[in-house]
Amino acid sequence: MDAQSQWTGLDAGRLERITDHIERNYIGPQKIAGAQIAVSRHGHQAYLKSFGSMDLERNKPMMDDAIFRIYSMTKPITSIALMTLYEKGYFQLNDPVSRYVPSWKTHRVWVSGEGEDMVTEALKRPVSFKDVLSHTGGFTYGGGLPGVGDQHPVDKIYRGLKIRSAGSGDSMMAFLDKLGQVPLLYQPGERWMYSLATDICGALVEVISGKPFAQYLQDEIFGPLGMKDTSFFVTPDKIDRFCANYQRGPDKKLKVIDDPATSAFASEPGFKSGGGGLTGTTADYMRFCEMLRRGGELDGARVIGPRTLEMMHMNHLAGGKDLTQMAIGGFSETANEGVGFGLGFASTMSQTQTASLGTGDYYWGGAASTIFWVDPKEDLSVVFMTQLMPSGTFNFRGQLKSLIYSAIVD
Repeated sequence: MDAQSQWTGLDAGRLERITDHIERNYIGPQKIAGAQIAVSRHGHQAYLKSFGSMDLERNKPMMDDAIFRIYSMTKPITSIALMTLYEKGYFQLNDPVSRYVPSWKTHRVWVSGEGEDMVTEALKRPVSFKDVLSHTGGFTYGGGLPGVGDQHPVDKIYRGLKIRSAGSGDSMMAFLDKLGQVPLLYQPGERWMYSLATDICGALVEVISGKPFAQYLQDEIFGPLGMKDTSFFVTPDKIDRFCANYQRGPDKKLKVIDDPATSAFASEPGFKSGGGGLTGTTADYMRFCEMLRRGGELDGARVIGPRTLEMMHMNHLAGGKDLTQMAIGGFSETANEGVGFGLGFASTMSQTQTASLGTGDYYWGGAASTIFWVDPKEDLSVVFMTQLMPSGTFNFRGQLKSLIYSAIVD
């Protein structure tokens, strides 16, 4: 056994199967332009490799310090930020959000009909902080219910109010107040739906702390953890390191959908999206994961307490149910079988139901097919970065789990 394997308990030869798998199945046939994979166990790097190209049109090989759109991998960062305010005593999880957003006191729940004929009912209980942290508050993304598409009466109201529409220029409080005018899709806590809930969490960080959301993240998370390249936009001096983003067309060919030179991410956005606005590097996100793996602290910087973090990755769905029993809508960054959801993270409840390894791990992904997971039992952190939309195109998570867990030999 080589020295690295002794430190990590991972067989280096078996881990090399990742290289062959990615090159043979994805880079060679150009199913993706490029990728980066980082695996760390017991705090030691076991695998780190850059593949392919970061920009096919400019013929640029993948740089080790390439910057990616992490989209919904912003959500766990935002959730941690809000929970640091929980630790400072600003709220309890069951407190109504309306304590800080008075316009939410008039929330109603959709029952039937639309427009003038819409029937709504009173809340059984107000939307709580726990609801917005766990996507159980009754909000939507403003479109995309299966079988209904963008035509659901509630989603029409989202669009009519221009909630989170490009260039709306809404302040965080204006965004929250607009949401106070939309009927909830279901009674808080009774279902789960992937939604603008984490954008709400980001807005609440700003409202509660009195500090701009981006500044709060910098002061409480990015600065202490040395995440020097994670930001809501890519500055001109770093644009050369910014990947192109691709979509797989009906002809199975890659098509650029966001060129680094003309990307919206190349300038500072008005609205800082806690649900999907960040860009960053593999190295930065691995530092975030390592902080999680170590119970909230890295290199002497404590971001969050270990008991708080442990509570965050427990399953908070009512009655201990999994997402198959709770989820409305087909869009998410996880499969539903055997998967629970906590305060900002999904977690594997049952290996037999998910048919994958890693019970007790917690994770999420992003719209451009980026993924991460942290496994407390195996003392393992994994980050996978690429830029391919939509995120459900290939099952990178399942494939990497097979390759990585089969290399654990201690």
